[in-house]
Amino acid sequence: MPRNLHVDIVSTEATLFSGGARRVFVPGEIGEMGILPGHAPLLARLRPGVARVIRNFPDDIEMIWVSGGFVEVQPYCVTVLADTAVRAGDLDAVAAASARERAAAALQHSLSKRDYDRLAAELKMYTALMRTLYETGRAQR
Repeated sequence: MPRNLHVDIVSTEATLFSGGARRVFVPGEIGEMGILPGHAPLLARLRPGVARVIRNFPDDIEMIWVSGGFVEVQPYCVTVLADTAVRAGDLDAVAAASARERAAAALQHSLSKRDYDRLAAELKMYTALMRTLYETGRAQR
């Protein structure tokens, strides 16, 4: 019985991670999911947030921000199919904070339900992005 998982995290642009891990945490639509070797098969939607791949607990952690997508779990294989994904170290804190502020301001002035829904989803995504930056210590509170 293998002691590790094989993990692939891919977006439409690139493969961000492919390799072994002891455990994986992903932002499921109804909450964070922890996945260990031997996990039951599962297919779930992701919400915007950070996927954490723990190669050697506790030191070697790969953090990747995902904007949403799906995760497929097999007993010893995890595949994250992200709409958009960026390594946490490559995120721009200033640009993310600015975009979040613009979305929050536009949300207060939206006139139609369609605009409101789009801006609310955008604000939720940028809030998750800022949370990722806080978790990695790359943004000031």
